[in-house]
Amino acid sequence: MFTIGKLGTLSGVSVDTLRYYEREALIAPTGKSGGGYRLYDENSVRRVHFIKQAQQCGFALAEIREFLLLRGRDSACCNDVRKLAIEKKLQLEQKIKTLRAMSTALDGLIADCTDAHGAIADCPILAAFESITLSQVNHED
Repeated sequence: MFTIGKLGTLSGVSVDTLRYYEREALIAPTGKSGGGYRLYDENSVRRVHFIKQAQQCGFALAEIREFLLLRGRDSACCNDVRKLAIEKKLQLEQKIKTLRAMSTALDGLIADCTDAHGAIADCPILAAFESITLSQVNHED
């Protein structure tokens, strides 16, 4: 059995993070010491590693909680987890597409800014950010 500090050391996360995971019902102590300290077991270490690995794949804590709930459900199967993974992959691909478009837009703005020492009032990047057309404003209403 480990204290929260030892769990943090073994799992490579801060005590504050572990407390947050506990508040979010992602981990739970398995007991208490005679002094009232929360105690955790080897399963808690594995669970924290699971959480960190899932986060590295882009899953949010709410999604990770769903994985953990599925894991404890007898009626769940691997396809349930697969569906969640496919959904996350599609979300990530959309984010990548959006980021690429943003990067391309910045490339154009940077290319337009040929006079790096010019007056700030003449900066084409700032001018592009300020240029909202009337049609764009009308579409937002």
